[in-house]
Amino acid sequence: MNHHIQKGSIHIIEATSIDSLMQDNVKMIRHDDYSDTRQWQRYIECEIGFILPNIQCNWLENAVIHTALFYGLTTVQLWQQLPFNNELRQHLLDKVLIHESRFFRHLPSINFVTECAEQHQRRKWIAADTSEMFHIWSVGCASGQETWSLAMSLAAKQLSNYTILGTDVSQQVLAKARLGQYDAKQQSLIPPYCQQFVQPLSPAIMADEASIGNTYLNRTTARSSYGYWQVAATLKSQVRFALHNIMDEKPPTAHLQQVIVCQNMLLYFRKFDQRDILARLSKQCALGGYIILAPGEALFWRPSNMRRIAHPHLNAWQKIST
Repeated sequence: MNHHIQKGSIHIIEATSIDSLMQDNVKMIRHDDYSDTRQWQRYIECEIGFILPNIQCNWLENAVIHTALFYGLTTVQLWQQLPFNNELRQHLLDKVLIHESRFFRHLPSINFVTECAEQHQRRKWIAADTSEMFHIWSVGCASGQETWSLAMSLAAKQLSNYTILGTDVSQQVLAKARLGQYDAKQQSLIPPYCQQFVQPLSPAIMADEASIGNTYLNRTTARSSYGYWQVAATLKSQVRFALHNIMDEKPPTAHLQQVIVCQNMLLYFRKFDQRDILARLSKQCALGGYIILAPGEALFWRPSNMRRIAHPHLNAWQKIST
């Protein structure tokens, strides 16, 4: 947090009282000079590149109002303090972003990554070389369902010597991803051969896990993290999560990736930002590695150092030159 803002100047309101405050103060706060939705849309785009469509204006307004009320601020004060206060900024981003995800969302992509990992491990066994790790990066991982789906699929094939990195710009969803706790609806999406990595979750374990982390994450994740099951602990040694803004030039890891999965995220960016993002992902992709996009995404992309994989259900590109 920037030290220009004293901690004592921010009044944190318990989450249980926010709903009533929203009802009492929403009319007043919307009449502030700084409640102009277009201004806040521009702010979000400048910060993380996201283009929030007009259809989500109410969602954006509620996120701004919720953040202001949570810290006992007006929207004017929120706007003025955002440039100097990283906690306010992160809280607003956590509320604005839509973190929709589910397990095994696109099975052809999961299967393709698993096959790539199998081939990599087979080549290393033949060469008696186990030094090179198979790196996978799940971009915009939200609450971790895609990342854990990949881990389950690879573990079901008894693969080893791999690591999976999940990144997102939201600190709140990353806390949920690290906990690896989900509800019964999410479990129903996991195929039978991966159900072995689902473990029952007792209330005692939930309470203990929810106590990990700082005060802010406790307040925002403790209740919503409660689920009916958790990801098997055996998967966690090869999976990690990191806060990363895809608009940043600096990558989240120094390692080149054998597979980069970036699905259903580019559509929130302008076309020129999509090109820049894809160029950065290409740099982070190892020679011979793959970038997997969602079907129908970035169809304009024609990089000279990548070739598109001929596959009826995939939008995948292989790096053929540096």
